[in-house]
Parts: sequence; structure tokens; C-alpha cells
Amino acid sequence: MINFEVAVIGSGLAGLTIALNLAEQRQVAIVTKSELLDGASDWAQGGIAAVLASDDSLDSHVSDTEIAGAGLCNPLTTRYVVEHGREAVEWLIAQGVQFTRDQSSDLGYHLTREGGHSHRRVIHAADATGHAVQTTLEARVKTHPNITVLEYHDAVDLITGEKLGMGDRRCYGLYALDEKAGKVVTIGADQVVLATGGAGKVYLYTTNPDTATGDGIAMGWRAGCRIVNMELVQFHPTCLYHPHAKSFLISEAVRGEGGILRLPDGSRFMPNHDQRAELAPRDIVARAIDFEMKRHGLDCVFLDITHKSEAFVKEHFPTIYARCLEFGIDIASQPIPVVPAAHYTCGGIQTDLDGCTDLPGLYAVGETAHTGLHGANRLASNSLLECLVFGRAAAEHICRQKQPARVKLPVWDESRVTDADEEIVISHNWDELRRFMWDYVGIVRTSKRLERAMNRIHLLSGEIQEYYSNFRVTSDLLDLRNLVVTADLIVRSAMQRKESRGLHFSRDYPHQHQEAVDTLVSPP
Repeated sequence: MINFEVAVIGSGLAGLTIALNLAEQRQVAIVTKSELLDGASDWAQGGIAAVLASDDSLDSHVSDTEIAGAGLCNPLTTRYVVEHGREAVEWLIAQGVQFTRDQSSDLGYHLTREGGHSHRRVIHAADATGHAVQTTLEARVKTHPNITVLEYHDAVDLITGEKLGMGDRRCYGLYALDEKAGKVVTIGADQVVLATGGAGKVYLYTTNPDTATGDGIAMGWRAGCRIVNMELVQFHPTCLYHPHAKSFLISEAVRGEGGILRLPDGSRFMPNHDQRAELAPRDIVARAIDFEMKRHGLDCVFLDITHKSEAFVKEHFPTIYARCLEFGIDIASQPIPVVPAAHYTCGGIQTDLDGCTDLPGLYAVGETAHTGLHGANRLASNSLLECLVFGRAAAEHICRQKQPARVKLPVWDESRVTDADEEIVISHNWDELRRFMWDYVGIVRTSKRLERAMNRIHLLSGEIQEYYSNFRVTSDLLDLRNLVVTADLIVRSAMQRKESRGLHFSRDYPHQHQEAVDTLVSPP
């Protein structure tokens, strides 16, 4: 058993932000299932939305967020995040993040505009903002004496007072699989933070890395947290379509800088779907592409930025240009083949403005959490902003807490399990789960499709639980166990929403109710 004052599960922007803001006052462990930078934050291309320009306003950013969120945004949360946007960006600059400069701007930095925004307010580092931010923070984390990084430690479950038979619901730590040692370790902590990202890998096609398996959401649910709006899964409209290109998205900023969506014959189609055309929010663009692909029997559509100069394309999108060139696509002279793919989990564990969950001692931040900021559809580049604002808020709240009395935690019991006899069961169940979630719980849904998905989930859940109960845990088994829980929460939530709003579109309930209401799933 090892003890820390704070255990942060996850090493994306939310996790690193919390760790660095705590480290002057607390001994912190970052528990991450792979290497420090193997997460969705490092992949983020677009940037961070914040009111920085003199011609922009807080009210405008709030309004854009609420319009994209289709009436479901929490107004207090939205105002809070937007008001703290500038100081969050200034904190990153102070850490040494090198954002793209623009000497012609009073601000000194280049701001881009993305779908759903009424102003240029997205500060970025070319088209690899996440990588620039993460590598800068990683360097600070690795040299801080009060931060311990536990790489290749896959969180298994939270340890709560209920599980210890103590009668309280407090979180006291977690069990984690040390993959290199091949054993489960007990990690005690005065406070635990879930910052594990989203659950894109529950779908067959996703822009997310392999680590996005809904771990924090599933662990929080099993520990007794309420889950909100899990049916609201954002599908990024433009993921590169190529047989050898895995999970590579084409940034929203390409459309923000004038990219046009076209059919194979070159005709433009977005003006037929929305007056904002390519700058419509992601849910509208994704449904439009899905509609045109099904209508014409297409494997993909095309995103065309060739009307811009080659110099412009290379300057603004160097990462995308280089990556596409690897696959024989010169985006300066050829349109980019794209398809929608699961991208962002708008729902998650219910939290307050300090990142607190229903369990004392347990926090959730970033894509794992549901703060109410994103409503029914996340506005582009609000996600990294949310990680920063709530990461700093949670750290401040933790520092104000009195340290609870330490509790002796039990070690992991493997006395009644054996090594798995057939690992193939895991891979088969993984493939089946992701395929039927894509087919039945994708961009467009029906009640019958949801029922079919739930029937399959019930069968898989039984098989996976039996496997988990009888065999030693492995990383793949833990991922699958968390994915099936997450799939169950998505489908349960989708069945509750008897309307079409934002990212949830149902053919059986195509209209939107007058009142916007969250879907809440409470543990038994």
C-alpha cells in the first residue's frame, strides 16, 4: 500500500492542471494507465476558447455556448467558466506555453474562429495546441518534487467507506493494476480526483485515443455517483477517412478558416442544411454529413481548403498538412476525405463548481465530469477551457479541506481467481460492443435500435462480470468492463430523452420539448 495526500487519476490537461496547482501544498500522485501524454488532450488541435480580444465580450461567449448547447447549459456554470477564461489562458502562458503569435494584433497572439463562435476567440499553437500545452505542463510535472507519476497503472476501482464496511460514503483511495509488475496495488489518498477523459472507444469510429474507455465515469458510477446526460455524445464531423489513418481528426479550424464541405461531384451541401453552413455547430454538421452519405450511398464526403494558398495552409495547419501528406493527400491541392466519428462525451459524473461529486473526498474534472457547461452540444474549444478552469477550482477547494484521519486499507484479494484461459473472449466482446453501439446508438437513433443495444449490453455485462469474478484482472479486461458500463449508461440515458435535442437525435421523437431537462441516472 502507498499513500498520498491527493491521487489524480488521469494525465490529460485536467489532471496536470490540478497536480501543478496542488503541488506547492500537497503530495500528489498522478495515476495514468499509459504514458503521461497518452490521452485526448495531447491530440487536441483547435485551441482554447476565451474572451481575449477587445471586440469580443463575455456575454457573447456565454451566448454562443448556450446556443450550441441547445438550451441545456447550466447558466451559472457557463458564466463561471467564461469569466475565468482569460486567467486560465494567462496561467498557461506563465507556464511557458508558446501560442501562435500575431504581431498585427493588439493582443500579440493569433485568434481563430471555429464553428458556433460569433467572434475570433480561440487562442492556439498552430494546429497542435493540445500537444504544445501538454508537453509544457509535462516538463513541469516531471521536475516537481511533490508530484509522483505512476505510469502504466490502470485504475481498477475506488475504495469507499461503504466497501470497507465503515458506514460512510467517503472515498479513501483506489486499487490500480501495476501493469509492469503484474499486480494490483492499493493507493490511499485523502482526496481522489477522476480526470480520466471520455469514452469515445465505446464506438467503432472515434477520434479518441485507445485510453478513452470511460474509466472514471464507470468507477464513479460503481462508487455511487449520479451520472447526467450520457446520451449526449458529440460526433466530430470531420475525421480523416483513409484505411490506414487511425483516429485522426481534421480540426474545426479548417472550416473556421474557410474550408468547404463538398460531395464527390464537387457540389457544396451545408447551405442546404443550415444558414451558418460550414460554421454551424458540430451536431448539425455531423448529421448533415451522415444524411448526405446515406442519401448518396457514400463512404465519405470531402473538406476543401484548396482555394487558400499553399503558404496559408502550411502555416495554419502544419500538423494536418503533414499527416495527410503521409497518406498521399496534399490538402493544399486536394480535398480531404472525411467522415463523422465519436469525439466527445458531454455527459458524465455530476459535479458542482468546485469539481466535487456526490462522494466526500472524490472530485471529477474534465471530460469525465458533467458540469453543465456543454449542455446538449459542446461548443468548439470549450473543452480545454473547462479542464483549466475546473482543474484550478478543484485544486483550490482541496487545499481548503482539513486532512482526514488515515484509514488502513485492505490489499487486493486474488486468492479465488486464476489466470484467464481464453483471452479471445475479451477481444470478441470488445468488437461486438463497439459495432452495435455504432449501428444502434450513433448519430441518428430510434427506440427500436436502443432496445436492441440494451439487450446486447445485458448479455455482455453478464459475460464480462463472470470473467472479472473468476480471472485475474488485465488492462484489456478493465477497459472492457468500463466500456460496457459506459455503454449501458449511454443507452439508459438515451431511452429517457423523449425528444431530439443537440447531439441526441431520435427519429421517433424528432421535436424538441419547450423545457430543457437533464437526464439523470442514479445508482441503485
